[in-house]
Amino acid sequence: MILAALLVLVSFGFAFSIGAHYTGACVGMPYAAGALKLWPALVLMAPLAFLGAVLASGGVEATVGHGILRSPTIALGVALGIVTAAVVLTSAYNFLTIPTSTIQILVFSVVGSGLAAGLAIDWTTIGALLVLWAVAPFAAFGLGFAFTRLADRWWRPARGVAARGLGPYGRLGLVAVGGAASFAMGANDVSNASGAFVMTGLFGLLLAATVGGIGLALGVLTWGKPILRTVAFDIVDLDPRTATTAQLAQSTVILASVAFGLFTSMNQALIGGMIGAGLARNRRTIAWKTVRGILVGWAAGPISGAVLGFAITYGLIATHVA
Repeated sequence: MILAALLVLVSFGFAFSIGAHYTGACVGMPYAAGALKLWPALVLMAPLAFLGAVLASGGVEATVGHGILRSPTIALGVALGIVTAAVVLTSAYNFLTIPTSTIQILVFSVVGSGLAAGLAIDWTTIGALLVLWAVAPFAAFGLGFAFTRLADRWWRPARGVAARGLGPYGRLGLVAVGGAASFAMGANDVSNASGAFVMTGLFGLLLAATVGGIGLALGVLTWGKPILRTVAFDIVDLDPRTATTAQLAQSTVILASVAFGLFTSMNQALIGGMIGAGLARNRRTIAWKTVRGILVGWAAGPISGAVLGFAITYGLIATHVA
């Protein structure tokens, strides 16, 4: 009973932090461009993230809950080791400003914990995720490039609106893609926190997604404000039209992945879309420091997740907690 309560508490806290963490990736574009004020941006994001979690995360919840470890259910202590490792590493990398993926950390925390507990790993699922993680930023890059070229051909600013101005259609487009990204984040990321409920059989898919979705929404509405203020103006160096196409590329890639029961990094997809949109406008200056940071994150997140997940779970087993 104590382990179950602790797992719910830690997982809910993880969902809370995830919601706050992704405010910039979801509504940073419309906020920075002036399409939405601060609180309207958060109020737009919170319910849509919740709805994405409840309505569209079932496939991903099933993948995390049953597709990585070949076991119908796992012990509460093992699940607690997984979530604890993911929370610790995500917090540490955020503090160090190393751009890792919460998803990649979580998946390899599951792998490390599973190995420590002597559970079989479904390497086919891991292989599919690795392929997706490698392909997704390039897919977003291609879509960002294509969407921007199409927008430049068909989307003309209203009379009197400057080239970098924000007319009514531009404002509506940014709000729409911010909403789509919020829904996609709920569907894509809620299982990072609530997948542990499914692994243990503590909750079913819908209840796990609902509890996690509430955590996401509360995180957006409480901790999201300072994070959105900081992140929005760090990630946006695009005019409203290319900001819209970049975020549309991100949402398309994420929702396509979720439709197949898989999940990938929101931030990596967004950066891929931003680079593609920029190059479509012949902006050939690429932020290589950001790209290098992503590559470091690709390596650091999975490796550290596996190591810490193994260590925590092994310690819990050794002390007869798990």
